[in-house]
This record gives sequence, C-alpha cells and structure tokens, in this order.
Amino acid sequence: MEKLKYYKLYDKLKSEIISGVYTSKAKLPSKRTLADLWGVSIITVEKAYAMLEEEGYIFSAQRKGYFVCDFEKGSLLAKNNNIKSIELLKENKNNDSMGRDFEYSLWLKTVRKVLNDRSEELFIKSPYMGCEVLRNAISLYLLRYRKMFAEPSNIVIGSGAEQLYEIAIQIIGREKTVGIENPCYQKIKTVYDGQNIRYLPLKMGKDGIEQAELRRNDFDILHVTPFHSFPSGVSTSLTKRYKYLKWAEDKERFIIEDDYDSEFFLPGHPIETLYSLSHTDSVIYINTFSKSLSPSLRMGYMIIPDCLMEEYKKNYSELSCSVPVLDQYVLADFISSGNFERHLNRIRRKLKNGN
Repeated sequence: MEKLKYYKLYDKLKSEIISGVYTSKAKLPSKRTLADLWGVSIITVEKAYAMLEEEGYIFSAQRKGYFVCDFEKGSLLAKNNNIKSIELLKENKNNDSMGRDFEYSLWLKTVRKVLNDRSEELFIKSPYMGCEVLRNAISLYLLRYRKMFAEPSNIVIGSGAEQLYEIAIQIIGREKTVGIENPCYQKIKTVYDGQNIRYLPLKMGKDGIEQAELRRNDFDILHVTPFHSFPSGVSTSLTKRYKYLKWAEDKERFIIEDDYDSEFFLPGHPIETLYSLSHTDSVIYINTFSKSLSPSLRMGYMIIPDCLMEEYKKNYSELSCSVPVLDQYVLADFISSGNFERHLNRIRRKLKNGN
C-alpha cells in the first residue's frame, strides 16, 4: 500500500513537471505541505521526491527544499509527446499616456498609510452601496471641485462604467428603449447588446443631439456624454443641455449622464452637469476614475435620484459591492487629502501647455 501511495505521488508530480505546471527552477511544495495535501506520511513524500531526484527531474538544496531541474523548452515533451504543454501568456505592458502621468509614489504612500491606519477595517465587508468613507469623500469633492450637491446616501460605488450602465438600466426599467449618441462610445453599445437592451442611435450635431431626433417618440431613456463626447469630441451647449432636461421632464423620462473625461475641462471652469442643472429627479449621473487616475482602477460612482433609490435597494441590497475595500479606503484618502485635485490640476496645466 505504501509503495502504491508514493508511486502515485511520484507519477503525479512527474506529469506536472512535464506538462509545465511546475516550470524549470520552480520550487516544489515542502514535504510537510505535500503530505498534508495528499493525506500521506512525510516518508511517502520523501520516497516520491527521491525517485524524481534519481531520474533527474528535480534537485534538492540544503535547507531550501526541492526544485525542478532546468530543462530546455520542449526537451521533456519530446520524450513524452502524449502529454500536452501549457503555453504561458506573455505579459502585456500597456504604455498608456495617462498611466505615465500618474504619481505612483504618492498613491503607494497612501496605500501604506491606509494599511497602517485602517488595518482591521480592511477585513470588514463593504456595504452594498460602497464604503461610507469613500461616498462621503466623493460627495465633498463634487461640491468643492464641481459645485455639485450630491448626498452621500445617493452615491453608489461600482467597478467601472459598464457595471454602472447595467445598474442604471435595471432600476429604470429593462423593457425601455435607450436613445444614444451617434456616434458614441462603443462600450455603451456593447453593454446594451450584452444585456439585450433596445437602443436607438440619435444623430449628433455640432452642439449635441440634433433637435429633430429629440422629438421622436420611440425611446424612453437618453444616455448622453455632454462633455467631450467620444469619438465626435462634441461638448453639448448650455441651450441643448436644457433641451435634454425638458425632454425628460415633459413625460417623466430619465437621462443617464455619462461624465467621462469631464475633469480635464479646458479652459476655465467645468461646464455644469445635467445633474446640477436639473430641478427634478430625472438624471442619473455616472463617472469613473479610469481617465482621471488610471484605467487599472476599476472604480466608478453613480448618483441615483431619490425617486429611484427604493428600486435600487430592492434589486441590489442583498448583493455585495464589487470594489475591494482596500481600494475604496485608499481612494477615499487620496481624495480627502487633496491629492486627487492636485493631480487633476497638474494634468490640466500639462494639457494647457500642450505637453
């Protein structure tokens, strides 16, 4: 029985070395770890390792453990061509221009501070709407920097724009048709296609969606990017923004305001958002930190009007926030300390100077 056990273990490890599960020079599990994992004695593991070492698959280093021998790629497979090899992926190093502008040292300093100050809190589950400290920080930032009044209790944290689009449609009504800018950000179409949401492309003019398109009666929700819409580059005029709001208010319809890229307004102050201009509960405001900080930060937020909060809670109160707690606390500190606004001002100066 003992022989059968160590031979099975030997055979399994040999197959994993040949197939690339354990690559050249990789460290193998300790004898005790492997014994616990397989439910065998340490002596059984020692015998299996001894067989592998005798056959030249592994070598031992005193006080360090066992390691896979350095094989040339394909040399083992040539002898064991019935076993498939794993082809490891090459690392994709994206040279994003915004990423190069990001102050990594300042962000890492904030991470260390949060780890030190909030070590225990980081292991507490996030509320479904997101951590209160981040929602408070975003609320005060919007008031300070964008002159937007948003109660923290109406702010929801999500993992990027795509998730927030889905939530917005869910709470307004999946059976409704969405009017979108034409041309528009491709991911908007991708998300709606993936969710089987009907959408209607609306022709863009020089100052936003053309007025004739707004007179149509075959859509119920308007999804717009009033500032620097991609790929057209059009920023919606103040007059047209009021027309968007009138369209919504006339028949109690809703607007999804996608405010991507708005932090880098040039020149002067940022244009007023539809959310700020609206006197009714008709605008859902969405923004992310993908452009303002880094695409790797899959974090965004949404301001839900009071009239839709009950529907949101009914659909999502039993779910978990998809953004890690550590990331939420780090971003909250980064915003509250003023580092976020200083970062934005630095990038704006750089853009203004054409650098």
